[in-house]
Amino acid sequence: MRDIMLHKPIRELMVVLKMHMTPMSIAEIKVALRIILKEPISERTLRRWLKALMDEGHVLALGQYRARRYQLKSIITQSQHSPFFSEHSLLMLQAVERPIFEREPCAYHEIWLKQYIPNESFYLTQEERDILAQHSALPFEEGAANTYTRKIFNRLLIDLSYNSSRLEGNTYSLLETQKLILEGKVPPDKLDVEKLMILNHKQAIQFLVDGICRIDVDVNSVRTMHYLLADGLILADDAGQIRKESVRISLSTYVPIEGQKRLLQFLELIVNIAAKISDPFEQSFFLLVHIAYLQPFIDVNKRTSRLCCNIPLIKNNLIPLSFNDVSKDEYISAMIAIYEYNDTRPLAELYTFAYLRSYLEYHTLSVEVGIDMIHVRYRPLQRKLISKLIQEKITGAAIKEAIQEFALKNIPVEDQEAFIDNTQHQIDTLEEYKIVGMGISVQEFLEWKKDHRV
Repeated sequence: MRDIMLHKPIRELMVVLKMHMTPMSIAEIKVALRIILKEPISERTLRRWLKALMDEGHVLALGQYRARRYQLKSIITQSQHSPFFSEHSLLMLQAVERPIFEREPCAYHEIWLKQYIPNESFYLTQEERDILAQHSALPFEEGAANTYTRKIFNRLLIDLSYNSSRLEGNTYSLLETQKLILEGKVPPDKLDVEKLMILNHKQAIQFLVDGICRIDVDVNSVRTMHYLLADGLILADDAGQIRKESVRISLSTYVPIEGQKRLLQFLELIVNIAAKISDPFEQSFFLLVHIAYLQPFIDVNKRTSRLCCNIPLIKNNLIPLSFNDVSKDEYISAMIAIYEYNDTRPLAELYTFAYLRSYLEYHTLSVEVGIDMIHVRYRPLQRKLISKLIQEKITGAAIKEAIQEFALKNIPVEDQEAFIDNTQHQIDTLEEYKIVGMGISVQEFLEWKKDHRV
C-alpha cells in the first residue's frame, strides 16, 4: 500500500471496514471511527479517505446517493453465483442477500432517474454494447413470413414465455410450455393461474411481434403490455391501469412511491428518456430497469419490464431477449440491488449473459434450418457494397477485387473469406426484384447487368 496507509486514521478505517462483513454507510463508518479514534471525523475528510482507498483498489462503493455503501474488496466470500459476475457484482449480491432485518428501508430515488442523460449516461459498458451488437441480427426480411422466420419465431415465443413465467415461479417445464402454446395441451397437475400466465405471455409476444411497426416506446405501449400480461390474473379494473394503491416488494426493504398521478408522471419521464436513447441495447436495458423500479402497476411489473425491454430489440430487427438459463434467484437478487442500491451492474452482467444465450439458441436453430449467418450478420454492409458497385458500373473481374478490398477494411478476419464468397454469390444471382432498398433504380440495375454478363 502507498503512503496513505501510514496514517493511523486510515489504518483504523480499514479495520472498521474489515470488522463489518456487510457494506457500511458514511454515517455508520463515522460512528465506528469516532469510537475507535476517540474524536469526530468530518464527513468531507472521511469521503476523501474512502476515495483514496477506492483509487488504490482496496474498497468498493456499492449503490448511489443515500443508498451508497462501502466495503473491503477482500471480504468477498466464496460465491456460489454464476461465473460471469464481476467482483463488484458479487459484493453487491452478497449485500442484498443478507437477512432482510439487517438491511435498511429505502425509498424511490427520483434523482437517479432524472440524472440519466440519453446517449451520455450508460448502464451497459461500451464493451457490453459492442459484444451484444456483434451477436444480434435476425434473418427477418421486412414483412417476410417464410418457413424459416416462422420456425424461429415459434422457438423464441416458447422460450420467452417459458423463461419469463419461470422467473415468476411458474412450474411448467419447457416441453409443457411448448405443448400449451402450439397445441393447447394442458398438463393435468398444473394450476389454472400458471396456464393463464403462459398464455398471456403468448398473447403479449404475438402483439409485440405482429404490431412492432405500430408500437413505440411510450406509455400506451407499456400499459397495453401490462394489460395483456395481467389479464385475468388481477382485478379487471387494474389491468393496464396505473395503480392507486401502495405495493410492497417481497424479499426487499424497498418501498415504491405512491399516488396515481405521480406514478404516471414518472412513467412518462421514463419512456421519454428511453425514446431518446440511440443504442437499442441500452434502451432495452433502461426499460428493463426503470419500469420494474417504478412499480407503476398493482402487480405484474417485472413481467411487463421484461416484455417492454424487447420493444427496441424487435423494432431494430435484433434477436429478442428470452432470458435463457437465467437463475431465478440471481435475477431476483440483481433486481433487489436496483431497488435498494440503484446499482445496475449485476443486472447488466446478467442481461449480457442472457442475451448471448438467446443468440446461441437462435444461432443453433438457424444452422438447423439452413440460414446463412454471414449473409445475415453483414447484410446491411453487403447491400451497401453491391449498390456502390452498380452505381459505379463496376463489372467483371473488377468486382472480385472491389469485394476483397472492402472485406479487408470492414470485415473481421475470421469472416472475410466467407463474406467474399457470399457477396460474389449475391451479385451473381442478383435480380430486379432483389434491389429494393438499395437506392438504385431499375434502369441502373439493368444497364449494369447487361455489361456485367457480357
